Amino acid sequence: MKIPYSILCPALLMACIANGQGTLIYDQSSATNFSLGGGAPIQGEQPMGQSFTPTLSSVGFVELEFDDFPANGLSSTVYVNLWSGSIGSGTLLSSTDPVFIPDGVFNLITNLFFPTPVPVTPGTTYYIQPYLQSGDPSVTVIAGVFNYSGGTWYYDGAPNSNGLDLWFREGIVATPEPSSSLLILFGSGLFLYARHKHKKPSLPQFD
Repeated sequence: MKIPYSILCPALLMACIANGQGTLIYDQSSATNFSLGGGAPIQGEQPMGQSFTPTLSSVGFVELEFDDFPANGLSSTVYVNLWSGSIGSGTLLSSTDPVFIPDGVFNLITNLFFPTPVPVTPGTTYYIQPYLQSGDPSVTVIAGVFNYSGGTWYYDGAPNSNGLDLWFREGIVATPEPSSSLLILFGSGLFLYARHKHKKPSLPQFD
């Protein structure tokens, strides 16, 4: 079956775009699998969050584990602030795009992305601050004994004294270059499409 040019060209473009989607590269984390640890209320203990010490030179995303349980008919919208110096009163470096937390979820691991990568200095302490933008004030992030050595959980602006950490992961978003085979395929598609569009119409034949 001959594929129409109007379908072939967009399909080739989508293949190149899909191949260029970013992949997450993790730097610091307190845990890797979801946890059944206790919930730390976002709203009631501000400034609250997690300190961490990156080894990479930027932060592109933060991953947290949320609970909004039991269901009470209220969903939530949350985001994350990234601070240097101290949490809540240092220098606000950036904030992630907000994400939606459905009502009644349990152990929901969610990625929160910064609009652009945030430059940081490897080996320096920074602070993640989850923040409730709107919705259910009882939404929580998971905290527990995760033995993270690069930081600790903060609540009411102070580090906790029980060795607890938020469940978190952070890192960068790497965008791979399109493979050479896809570029060649896409270029060929454009060439064929251009030839098709500029092909001279056949003149009618008369006897």
